[in-house]
Amino acid sequence: MTVNAIASVHWPRWLWLSAGVIVVDQLTKAAILATFREGDGWAVAPFLSLVLTFNTGAAFSFLAGASGWQRWFFAAIAVAAAILIVALLRRGGNALYSAGLALILGGALGNLYDRLALGKGVDFLLFHYAGWAYPAFNVADSAITLGAALLIVDSFRRGRHEPAEAPKGTQ
Repeated sequence: MTVNAIASVHWPRWLWLSAGVIVVDQLTKAAILATFREGDGWAVAPFLSLVLTFNTGAAFSFLAGASGWQRWFFAAIAVAAAILIVALLRRGGNALYSAGLALILGGALGNLYDRLALGKGVDFLLFHYAGWAYPAFNVADSAITLGAALLIVDSFRRGRHEPAEAPKGTQ
């Protein structure tokens, strides 16, 4: 049995990582929603504040000003991405690859829940310094970013360590 065949048998264990992301994401959002009103903030450090902001768009408020159709558009994208990611997890892969996919899946589903239940994303982590501020984000966004970084690192590692296949007819 190959390593990928073994990994594909154990793919459901990666769903626990996705579930953990969803739980932490929703618990932190619930705490912020219970503590803050929109626009309220609390400086945690000179470079980090907790704030309550809502986002009806996607990353960096993309399409936030649209008339409401974007809610269902982004929900459909999240569902399609979740289906694709589960299919990729079932195919198997190394731990770095599978963890990256699981983190993205958990983040996508955490944000999907907000979109369906509230009609908007809940963001609360705001990094800033000397007049500069990065757009507010949440745990789900962080998991998606970390998952994407793991997939990038994995692609470089596989590119270096796996031999390229010879084109057909050259063997």
